[in-house]
Amino acid sequence: MPLNPEIKQSQIETYRTADGDTGSTEVQIAILQARILQITDHLRTHKKDFHSRRGLLLLVGKRRRLEGYLRNKDIAKYRELIKQLGIREVKPR
Repeated sequence: MPLNPEIKQSQIETYRTADGDTGSTEVQIAILQARILQITDHLRTHKKDFHSRRGLLLLVGKRRRLEGYLRNKDIAKYRELIKQLGIREVKPR
């Protein structure tokens, strides 16, 4: 279940660092967070949808790796981003 294009575009416009930026770490994390929220909402009504649950776990892992990269690169941007998105800060492994 793909993310709605309007939601995706709004996430890109909100978290981009320059004009035309669609692939920076901040934008990728924001898009993944939107998809995670969408799938989580889907799983609240369809509790036995284990294929979507697996996809959700893969997305969470990918987002976590990107967060670790951003944390190592620029901790101030990382803390600001997770505060805006409402993500818990997880201690790195």
